[in-house]
Parts: sequence; C-alpha cells; structure tokens
Amino acid sequence: MARLFGTDGVRGIANSELTPELAFKLGKAGATVLTSEIHKPKILVARDPRISGSMLEAALIAGIMSVGADALIAGVIPTPAVAFLTRYYTADAGVMISASHNSVEFNGIKFFDCRGFKLPDAVEDQIEGLIASDEMPCPTGTDIGRRIPIKSAVRDYMDFLLSTIDVRLDGIKIVVDCANGAASDIAPRLFEELGAEVFPYYFMPDGTDINKNCGSTHPERIFELVRETGADIGLAFDGDADRLIACDERGVEIDGDHILAICGGMLKKEGRLQKNTIVGTVMSNMGLELFARKNSILFEKTAVGDRYVLEKMLESNYSIGGEKSGHIIFLEHNTTGDGILTALQLLRAKVTEKKEMSELAAVMQNLPQILVNIKVDNSKKTLYKTDANILAQINRADQILSGRGRTLIRASGTEPLIRVMLEGNDIQEINTLAIAIAKAIETACDGKIL
Repeated sequence: MARLFGTDGVRGIANSELTPELAFKLGKAGATVLTSEIHKPKILVARDPRISGSMLEAALIAGIMSVGADALIAGVIPTPAVAFLTRYYTADAGVMISASHNSVEFNGIKFFDCRGFKLPDAVEDQIEGLIASDEMPCPTGTDIGRRIPIKSAVRDYMDFLLSTIDVRLDGIKIVVDCANGAASDIAPRLFEELGAEVFPYYFMPDGTDINKNCGSTHPERIFELVRETGADIGLAFDGDADRLIACDERGVEIDGDHILAICGGMLKKEGRLQKNTIVGTVMSNMGLELFARKNSILFEKTAVGDRYVLEKMLESNYSIGGEKSGHIIFLEHNTTGDGILTALQLLRAKVTEKKEMSELAAVMQNLPQILVNIKVDNSKKTLYKTDANILAQINRADQILSGRGRTLIRASGTEPLIRVMLEGNDIQEINTLAIAIAKAIETACDGKIL
C-alpha cells in the first residue's frame, strides 16, 4: 500500500481519495499514537472553510472521541493558529483539516504534536501502522471522549499575533487578499486594530471558492488592486493562511525570498538573527544567496518543504527560514509557517525603516528563473530520475549552464506534478532548456505541460 502521509500530512480529493472513512481512522490512530500515555487526552481540531471540511471534521472528531479523547473544536482558523493554540490550550495534539493552496476538490489532514510541531516521519509511520492493524482502544460508557467547542479560538490567536509586533500601522493602506480561506475573518480585522486602512478582497468564503483565481498562488489580481487603490502594500494569503505573497506600492511582487531578505536583514540589524543565518531551500533564487553574501549573512539550503526548513532551524537554533512560495517561519514566535505573522513582520520592517516597500525589496535582485509544471500520474512522479531521454535533456542543460546557472527537477509532495526549474542570466536560454526537459517528461510520463 502506498504511504498515506506526504510532505504535508494526508492529502487528496475529498470523498474520493480522502474519504470520511479514512478521516475516522486517522482520528482514531492519531489520537492513540499522540496521547498513548494520557488518561483523558485533548485534541484540538480546526479546518479551513472549503465545502468538504465539515464532512471530514465530523468523521475525524468521531474517530478521536471513539478512542476516549476529547475533541476541542476551534472551527475555521488558519493552520498556524492550530500550532499556537495547541500549546496555548495545553492540548495533547492538534489537527488541521485543509488542503492549503490547493483547489476546492482537495482536502487534507495534518497533525501537530503537543508543542505545535508537525510530526516526524517515524510518528506518521506509527499512525499508518495502527490504521493497518486496527488495534486501537474502544472504550465505552463515560470513557468515550467529548466534543468541546472553543468559542475564543479566533480572539486568542489574534491576541497572540498582536503580541508579536511592537509598532502601530496608522496611516498605512493595505490591500488584503484572504483567498476566500481561513484568514478571512482574522486578517482584515487584525490590521484595522493596528490602525491601518484596509481594503479587503476575497474574504467572504462560501465553501466552493477557496483559492479560486485569488490568494498567494494567484497574486496577479492583488497587484492590480494595489495600483487601483493607491495602497502602500498588498498581502495575499493562501487557503489556510500559512503562506504569504506580498507586493509593493507599485504592484510589483514580493515573494518569499524577498521577505526572507527584508526580515532577515531587519533581524540582523537588531541583533536577533540567530547564528547570523537565514535558511532557504533548493528552490530559493540565487539572488537571496547573493544578498546574504553581500550582507555577511550565512545562508543554508534544505530540501523543498517547510518541514525540512523547520528541521534545519531546530537542529541549529536558527531564527528565520522559509520558502520562495511564502512559507516563512519565525521560530521566535511560532513553530510553523504563518502568513499573517509574516505580514506583520514585513509591515514592522516598513515602519521601523521608514521606507516604501519597493525600497525595502530592492535589497535583493532575482536572477531570471523559469518554472514549468508537468501534470503526471502519481505513479510516474519519479520517472524523471531513470528515463534515458529525460536524463539526456537534464544533462544537456547542466552542461550549458555550468558555472552560470542551475537546473532543478523535483516531484511535488502535495500535487500530481513534476516541477522543472532553471535559473540563469539569459531568460530565453533557460526557457528553451526548461521546455525541452518538460517535453521529455511529458512524453515519457504521458503527462501534460501546464
């Protein structure tokens, strides 16, 4: 049987790959593994607003209660809120039902331990093993768990976010794109409480429109809205608000790499950049490395995935790390990527530096980068490592770009995609090479270039 857990929990098409039956089993097994030595454990449960969330939530909660654990119901809140509130409420574990930036037909279930950290592979394997064996407790009578609503979850999370910033935002105009997701009820109110003038968009979810032509994966609209409103900054979150893509006052994108440069530089100036290091991934633009070198900052790379960034940060006690996609971790404040927290730190940099966002973002220059996605069947996602024609195109690109660019091919951990990324000084050259590799993958894998 294929492994249930991917790079970010269990994810799939709701009611087809991720069924209520599987959610029930994950609730049982997760509660059993994560709370095995506690008499009456508490598991925090939350979700994003997508239409399948209520269905999967009901099944998951039933599984949790069936093994004797209480389910603390936080409702619709961001993923990073689960990481924080699990600690804040001294729960024994937390579970988020969300497919993050994916479209509405997808959903996912991800677990956090009592400290608010995502689970290591070994613990996920234990959960999978229990599901396979079905050897879990089955209490009766008063030993069955309870469903306990937490009415203050949103306010408690907002108060935490407010505690991470020591400046006001009076006079700043902000366009906020909530992706019709979990940030919709929180982000606009939070920025208004800090004194900003807020122009909210995509903040009235109906369950079917999450991430639909909006949010951090479709930031083009927010670029236009910033120019139309004369705002100082645009902020686009994804469906579960664990990532942020911003733009400056001209509507020019500020991606995760630029955010790392701006905020990492701010931490260095303030003497808060632990071990003088920023953590990125193999997908980080080479411009971030050049920024770090110019500013005498060390730069560490990990595999793609915020869990790997976090592992490196914990291993070496670093304070900031993240991905180009907008997952940024401020370990001083939270244990996972947090889009709203990241927005606050970015705004803090604007206020303390007294600069326009375009000036702040100018500290880093991107090298030209091409990213091509090829949709393939999940069973063929690793074929690029062995197919002779694909390898020939990759080797050709490596030879041409040797010493002045790079090639990176990887399978997505959350979607049925193979990603082809090339970086170099000549945009036409790397585009031609990327398309050649993508066509080879498309042919070998019966895929489709998107």
